[in-house]
Amino acid sequence: MTAAVGRVTLVGGGPGDPDLLTLAAVRALGEADVVLYDRLAPYRVLPELAPQAEHIDVGKRPGHHPIGQSGIEQLIVEHARRGAHVVRLKGGDPYVFGRGSEEVLACHAAGIPVRVVPGVTSAVSVPAAAGIPLTHRGTSRLFTVVSGHAPLEEHELEHLAGLGGTIVVLMGVGTLPSLTAGLRRAGCDPDTPVAAVERGWTDRQRTTVSTLGGIMEECFRVGVSSPAVLVIGEVVRLAHDRDASIEELLARSAELTARG
Repeated sequence: MTAAVGRVTLVGGGPGDPDLLTLAAVRALGEADVVLYDRLAPYRVLPELAPQAEHIDVGKRPGHHPIGQSGIEQLIVEHARRGAHVVRLKGGDPYVFGRGSEEVLACHAAGIPVRVVPGVTSAVSVPAAAGIPLTHRGTSRLFTVVSGHAPLEEHELEHLAGLGGTIVVLMGVGTLPSLTAGLRRAGCDPDTPVAAVERGWTDRQRTTVSTLGGIMEECFRVGVSSPAVLVIGEVVRLAHDRDASIEELLARSAELTARG
């Protein structure tokens, strides 16, 4: 007798703080037989939230992909075909640069039922952790979310600069030099404020604030590293990091510059 086909739930785990998991995410984890998780997902709570499930680390790290995307999709399908409820736990939201749509299509192709549980995207939550609103009356009435995984083309930079508002860049530390230079070529003011928020919603969160013309030097000076979210725009002037105001953040940058 053939075992019944299982099901798949793609769960957005938010920026990493378990408190930002949705109720639907917690319920899905509690019903899971197998959980495939990423390195930026809140996987440390899996023993508590999915105690009966098998936990499989499929996380990719910069320059190190032990299991490629096609391999992850194959694992999802294989476990579901054996009758398991497979939860694919991803950081942020599955549909915001999370390759969730690829995993949904793989399930559809295999005839496996799949559901997506949205997550709190780091594009919004990490700036919020640093006290940066993406919109503010009279300052910014739109924001654009960009992947910094690969350098933007010249026409993309021109469109981005022309939109105005706030620019949020995910996975952008590695391509920061080309991004800042490209936006300046496209007409952005070099004095536009920029914030780099590292490890948002963790006890090691840090915000580095400068300008479009100076952020590269500041990031190099203080050693900004991934994961980090970049925010470009006038809303950065409203920032505060925990108990530090924007004035204090800028003063820190000025002090470090003077030391250099």
